[in-house]
Amino acid sequence: MMQSLYTASTGMIGMQTQINTTANNIANVNTIGFKKSRAEFADLMYKVMDYAGTSTSDVTKSPTGIEVGLGVRPTAINKIFSEGSLKQTDNELDVAVTGKGFFKLELPDGSEVYSRNGAFKVDENGSIVNSDGYRLVPEIVIPPDATNVSIGTDGTVSVVQPGQAQATQIGQMTLTNFINPAGLHSMGDNLYLETDSSGQPVEGTPGLDGLGVIRQGFVELSNVELVVELTDLITGQRAYDSNSKVITTSDEMLQTTNNLKR
Repeated sequence: MMQSLYTASTGMIGMQTQINTTANNIANVNTIGFKKSRAEFADLMYKVMDYAGTSTSDVTKSPTGIEVGLGVRPTAINKIFSEGSLKQTDNELDVAVTGKGFFKLELPDGSEVYSRNGAFKVDENGSIVNSDGYRLVPEIVIPPDATNVSIGTDGTVSVVQPGQAQATQIGQMTLTNFINPAGLHSMGDNLYLETDSSGQPVEGTPGLDGLGVIRQGFVELSNVELVVELTDLITGQRAYDSNSKVITTSDEMLQTTNNLKR
């Protein structure tokens, strides 16, 4: 059997992975805080028919050898945590991170997750939560009679209440960073979970120790660049087509061989 059939099939499988990754990026072009992914590949082992440096005579050696590649395999789908552009919303509970860091949220079971989506709301108790009702950690409760909420670049949350001339500080937003953010597990819903590969979470005050700052009244848009993704989609499609043609050509060559007569 011709090896090219199997080699080309690995190419088609690899391009399917790339197109699936690109499709997910495009689908989330308007998702707040979404981070794009990139498929990465490596060539498979080689079939060696003649090693480089093999003697060809008493005084000469083969300068290159003969090695035939056996295809390609996906090695990783890497999450790219570059910053997305900011969109002004004028909503006092919308916040964006400029720089490094994640908001920490608490799931109903008590476990902690992380997100770049700062489109927050308040629940029936006044606690700041995300769109799914997961509480911000540390918990911040907005008084029901607050007439204004102010969030500083350092995460300080203050409110103005009736009868007060000055704002009162009620809480402090923190940010959490990881040595290897690409090692976080993507849970969906703009949430990430700590793993052994991400490293331990390092929590701190926005603007200090390398963490980003908070921008009130803004949200961070997806970092997907649509033109780049469409280009990758075309490239993946063409590569998929080319690999399918290799299979067709190999099949025709086998058919020709089978039709040979004495």
